[in-house]
Amino acid sequence: MKSLSIAATGMLAQQLNVEVISNNIANMNTTGFKRQRAEFQDLLYQNLERMGAQTSDSGTILPTGIQIGAGVKAGSVYRIEDQGNIITTNNKYDIAVQGKGWFRVTLPSGSDAFTRAGSFALSPQGQIVTADGYVVQPGITIPNNALDVSISKSGQVQATIAGQTAPQVVGQLELSNFANEAGLEAIGDNLYTETAASGQPTSGQPGGIGFGTLLQGSLETSNVNAVSEITSLITAQRAYEMNAKVITASDEMLQTTTQLR
Repeated sequence: MKSLSIAATGMLAQQLNVEVISNNIANMNTTGFKRQRAEFQDLLYQNLERMGAQTSDSGTILPTGIQIGAGVKAGSVYRIEDQGNIITTNNKYDIAVQGKGWFRVTLPSGSDAFTRAGSFALSPQGQIVTADGYVVQPGITIPNNALDVSISKSGQVQATIAGQTAPQVVGQLELSNFANEAGLEAIGDNLYTETAASGQPTSGQPGGIGFGTLLQGSLETSNVNAVSEITSLITAQRAYEMNAKVITASDEMLQTTTQLR
């Protein structure tokens, strides 16, 4: 009975769906997190009677045919790049991106990674780094005697130095864009790496054409919507239960068949 295997694929699909939703809910308070959505595809069909087949010598054809589906499979887990809410932290090294763009950081291996989580700090050498100590490119160093630091919407970093009246420009932050942001590979720690699907990064100044602006003293929150996720979770749970009910009904039908004499 094919319904047993068909319903099993449905249960596996909804299990994956719940796992994706649970990861979204778990990261509701993760800075710069982008929620994901599971996409599904139907499996191959068995043609018992192919539509368009000739049904008589006079040339009549079968208008619809008979196709039996084999179930469902996971097609992809798509990342939704909507803007998260902006919250004020009043920490001068917290930077939120308003619009498109990713901060580029250098990993210990020397390769580049990208992040939307702008919760930065200073290294012992005075460089702007991530929470894990990875240098934010292009590698801006704040002088030890700086009294204050200001970062403009266009990414210009200025430091007020003791004994000087005018702020000193110490660097220019950059953003990176991708043709397909959903194609970036998540590696954890709020970091993403370039893939063949994402395309190569295009760097530019914040506020330029195609790039968002920066907001100092603020952070971008997760774009997870709690109400939407709970609704999706309930829907996935009910779908799982219905597929389990199909397996129970198929089992009862097989049991009835075996009891025939």
